[in-house]
Amino acid sequence: MNTSTQILVIGGGPAGSTVASLLAREGFEVTIIEKEVFPRYHVGESLLPSCLEILDLIGAREKIEAHGFVRKEGGWFDWGQNSWELDFDKLRHPYSFQVIRSEFDQLLLEHAREQGVTVYEGVEVKSLVFDGERPVRAAWAATANPSQSGEIAFDFLVDASGRAGIMVNRYLKNRHFHEAFQNVGVWSYWRGADSLSHAPKGAIVVGAIDDGWLWHIPLHDGTTSVGLVLHKTIFKEKRQQGLTPEQIYMAAIQDSPLISGLLKNATLETTKGFHAEQDYSYMADALSGPGYFITGDAGCFIDPLLSTGVHLATHGAMLAGASIASMLRGEVTPEQARLFYEHSYRHSYLRLMVIVSGLYQQYDGPPAYFWQAQQLTHNDYSDAEALNEAFLYVVTGMEDLRDVEEATPQELAISQMAGQLPEDQAQRAVAMYNVYNKVFLRSSMSEKTAIDDMYVVTQPHLGIAMVQRQSATPA
Repeated sequence: MNTSTQILVIGGGPAGSTVASLLAREGFEVTIIEKEVFPRYHVGESLLPSCLEILDLIGAREKIEAHGFVRKEGGWFDWGQNSWELDFDKLRHPYSFQVIRSEFDQLLLEHAREQGVTVYEGVEVKSLVFDGERPVRAAWAATANPSQSGEIAFDFLVDASGRAGIMVNRYLKNRHFHEAFQNVGVWSYWRGADSLSHAPKGAIVVGAIDDGWLWHIPLHDGTTSVGLVLHKTIFKEKRQQGLTPEQIYMAAIQDSPLISGLLKNATLETTKGFHAEQDYSYMADALSGPGYFITGDAGCFIDPLLSTGVHLATHGAMLAGASIASMLRGEVTPEQARLFYEHSYRHSYLRLMVIVSGLYQQYDGPPAYFWQAQQLTHNDYSDAEALNEAFLYVVTGMEDLRDVEEATPQELAISQMAGQLPEDQAQRAVAMYNVYNKVFLRSSMSEKTAIDDMYVVTQPHLGIAMVQRQSATPA
């Protein structure tokens, strides 16, 4: 292990690999310390089209394209009394991928190495040493042989340590779980599952049931990821009735004609086992501080309805990379970099939270589960202006297409599609497309979407640009 580095990244998942690749490509010395030895298992297999822009930015798109992952061309939502298709062909990027995360994450980590990042796997950060509020050294030990240990000094820290959240959980103790999304996820894998013939190729299929909802994600090894999401109070009630997590899961599949129909010829892949997580919607009260940024699952995660895990991880990594690069080059002050990162990342996250809650409010079936997810409390969300902005994407999505003269070709296609649907379905469909086109793909990347008069630029190098204000002409 080196004894010092300019930038230390804790964690080699999508957030850590992405921010490390970006900073190495900008000429900075970057080291990743990763507790596991890759490949390692991780859930979160369904990617959004927005990830393609990040893959282009780090130069890894060609590797991901060539690997053989299932090409995801959209989604299908069976939502109460309504069903609708989400066809990515109408988006700026017409597809994404369904990935086996152990393989996807390893590709990104190996790519970071190729960009010049020094990577240590099987090494755990045991503690951090601070100079005041600023972390300056990390004590480490090999996971297979703890007697192999030492310290590494750094100028700047990026905590991408996932749910473990080293900075958030050990030192800041500022992780806030959202009352509206206190959920439990239970999932496993099936072999021989059918695909939905009328859905886009490689689509994620979401099927609602009275107690929650299920996902169905096809993977390139011939298996299908099938998961159940319940509110934890309902899950607890079922456990008190004597049901095991596996029994709860299998009963939920039988409650969904859509998902059970897709699995009628499938067998459970017992070698992959059952998995469960709970309380996975959260955000840290602060995502940065003197000499450090927190990104990816270490900082925040939101209900998986829109498959936003890797999106938030890589988007946050891009924001962190731009902020750190501009700060280290002296283009912005540390305070400006932190302000931009905090506001941009938090704005993206909170808007997604309201959008997910809004989609739950669109549910018109039995409310046993969905009323929980519809309720955003003051503790969950206190920014009324951003709440109203986000809610418009879901409830009045048609609003963005009124001015046809300024519409993009994609927006014109969506408008034409909406005109062929009943009004309530048109609103829901257009709202979903606006979420993908405008929320996932246009955040803080231009003067029009600037936050605190700052936005990300990628040319001639990655960094933060300032909105140029015209000075008033003296009378």
